[in-house]
Formats: sequence, structure tokens, C-alpha cells
Amino acid sequence: MSPPPPGEETVRWVDERLGASGFAKKALRYVFPDHWSFLIGEIALYAFVFLVLSGTFLAFFFDTGTGTVRYGGNFGPLHGTQMSEAYRSTLDLSLDVPGGLLIRQAHHWAALVFVAAIVVHVMRIFFTGAFRKPRDLNYFVGVTMLGLAFLEGFCGYSLPDDLLSGMGLAIAYSVAMSIPIVGGKVAFLVWGGQFPGNEQFINRLFTLHVFILPAVIGALIAVHLALIVRLHHAQFPGPGRTERNVVGTPMWPAYALRSLGLMAAVFAVLVLLGGLVQINPIWHWGPYEPWQATNGAQPDWYLGWLIGALRMMPPLEIHLFGHVLVPNPFWGGVAFPTLVFALLYAWPALERRFTRDYARHDLLDRPRDHPTRTAAGAAFFAWVFTVFVFGAGDRILVTMGIPYESQLWFFRGSLLVAPAVTFVITRRVCRELRIGNRHPLRGWTGRLVRRNAAGGFEEV
Repeated sequence: MSPPPPGEETVRWVDERLGASGFAKKALRYVFPDHWSFLIGEIALYAFVFLVLSGTFLAFFFDTGTGTVRYGGNFGPLHGTQMSEAYRSTLDLSLDVPGGLLIRQAHHWAALVFVAAIVVHVMRIFFTGAFRKPRDLNYFVGVTMLGLAFLEGFCGYSLPDDLLSGMGLAIAYSVAMSIPIVGGKVAFLVWGGQFPGNEQFINRLFTLHVFILPAVIGALIAVHLALIVRLHHAQFPGPGRTERNVVGTPMWPAYALRSLGLMAAVFAVLVLLGGLVQINPIWHWGPYEPWQATNGAQPDWYLGWLIGALRMMPPLEIHLFGHVLVPNPFWGGVAFPTLVFALLYAWPALERRFTRDYARHDLLDRPRDHPTRTAAGAAFFAWVFTVFVFGAGDRILVTMGIPYESQLWFFRGSLLVAPAVTFVITRRVCRELRIGNRHPLRGWTGRLVRRNAAGGFEEV
């Protein structure tokens, strides 16, 4: 009698006590649709894993102290400069700790990729109709993760206490102060007093960035994945695909190996970026001083739309009994992002109300199949993107010489015109592509198609 395969006894021992074989078999047979767009969410997942691993390394060397010290490290231009312990520890981590600069820059790049992947993933969900019943709850989880990713990135970007991050915190303090009625109390509570706050502020920022927000985001990712498994993936229409099945690649071994390869590729790209492409060289900015300003350096890209909104708003304030009830920073710093996320959260309900479609959907739409939704989404993103571009108005002035006031009025006008033009053009293009079944890059296929009752397509 031949001996049992290696590990069989261990597997049997575990199964007899936990009864996990049925669950394991079901998990290994889970089917993933074969479409490149589904990999965008995995890129966000693996960027988050990289952030956790690299952030753990960085946390060992970062000092949250706000006490003043005199720098005497290896960077000569800052010798003798007074700075906070937090800023000095970040300098030491970047210039003295072996591999510290590589990990710090790769961590920063991973944060940018993480937010970008979530944004593109949400766009994919929106334009393909994957937010419809029964996946609307999972869509809300994804939009919530997007908002938390913005906050998490801002907290990490603000920790080094350099001149650039200090300016960002000063803006954030002004926005918090602008909240009607409770703004002063909120700012005082978060910062522990008037700006720049007490010695505990960076400790709070560090705790939020390293412990609380990653735990919440990790829990939301777990919920997101659990809901995907529970409801199964949605898929694009095609041969053999119906509302009741999923056609694709099983978890083991094909998809698992493919996904591990993607994870290795994401890690490799992030490490290459960290080693070859400089980002946020804090030794150039110097320590934060309230009376100094940066030399044209820009914040991380995902903050551009908030900076643009603050810059674009006209000098509008609401006064009541001789007091400022709603200061100007409130409109761009609080009202605008609140409106953006409110529209994202409300869209599934708005579409159900206007289309009267309350059915369950397990097949996705091509963007052309729903011209009005695609046009509305394109107009919405054009609206946000216009504000985003104006966030770099000062750099446009420096590099291209376009007067700042001219830019301001141009982008204010574009904020009204661009969404309308985008809506009209996008809907017309989608209708033409749908009627003629044209590929947007390859032209007409020679066939006319229509959507059938089962959700697929057939020749006319």
C-alpha cells in the first residue's frame, strides 16, 4: 500500500475538527470573469497591502515629537537649523537609515497609486452599471473607501512637519474653522488649540494614519470582498453568459497564480518608482515655519480638486447680525466635496427613480448601451476635472505665463460650459456606437446589433 500524499494527514486532521473542506472546495471553484477592467480593483488591493508593509517599516523610525531640536545630520545645507523632532526623524529616515529613502518614496508612490486605482475602479463600476441592485450596497462601500483614502493620504502627507505639509495643515485648519457655528470648536478639538496646535496633534495624526484609518479601510475591503463572493461577480454580456451564471476562470490554480503575478508586478513597479523617481524631497522644503511659504511645490494629486475649489470660489460670505455665519473657505473646502460625494452616493437611487428599473442585474452594460448614464457620468467627471486642473493654476502661470486672473475667469466659465458640452457629445457618440456597433478605435464592424430580452446582443 503506497503512503498517502504529503500533507494529506494534516488536511484530514484539520477537516475532521473544523469541517472546512466544503468551504475550501467552494472557494477554490469560485469563478472570476475574464476582463481586464476587473484587475483595477486588484491593483488597489495590492497597493494597500504594500502600504501596510512599507508603513510598518517606516513607523519604527518616525518620531512624533514636536519639541525643537538642532539638526546635525548628514545633510549639510540644514546643519544648525532648528526643527521639530518629527521633521528630523523623517530626514534621518530618508538620508541615514539604510533603505529608508527607497521605502519612504515607494510608500508615497503606493499611496498615489492606491487612490488612483480606487478612482478608476469607481468609474468602471459607474459606467458599466455595476452599482445596480443587488450591488448598490457594495458600491456605497467603495465610495466610502474612496473618501477614507483621501483622508488617509492627507494624514500621511502631513506627518513629516516640513514646509509643504505645514501649509496643507494650515489650509485644513482654515477649512475646519469655516464650518458654520461649530467650526471653531471642531478646529480647537482636532488641533488642541490655535494653529499649529499643541504637542499632541502629531500624535493624533500618527494614530489616525497608522492605526485607525488602515483598520477601517481594511475592514471595508474585507466587507467589499465578502459581498463580491456572496453576490458573485457581475460580467459583461457574451456567449454563454446569463443573469444566473458566471463564465470565466476558477480561483485555483489559474486565477490565483494570475493574481499573484499581478501582485508581484504591482510591488515591483512601486519599488522601481521608489528607487528611480524622486517624490516629496522634504530636505528641499525645510521645516515648517508659519511665516514662510513654499516655492511652488504642489500637494499630492488627489488634493488638487480641493485646492482648485478653494481658489475658484468667488468672495462669497454669509453675514448675520454683523457676524460672518458662513466664511468663504466653507464653499470650496466643505460644500464642494460634500456635494461631490453626495451625488456619488445618490446616483443608484436617482437612476432607479428616473428609469423605473428596480430589477436585479448581474450582467453589465457597455458604456454605449446606456447613453444618458454615460453622458451624465462624463459630465460629472468633467465638472470635477475642471476644478482639479485649476488647482495647478499657479504652476500654469509660472510655466506658461498665462495670467492667473485670466485663468480664474476661464475656468469659472468652463465649470458651466464643459459639463454641458461633454454631456451632449458623449451621449451622441454613445448612441452612434450603439446603433452601428462601431468600435471607437477600429470603426464599423459591418453589423447592426440590438439588445435582446436576456441582456445580450443579437444581429439585426
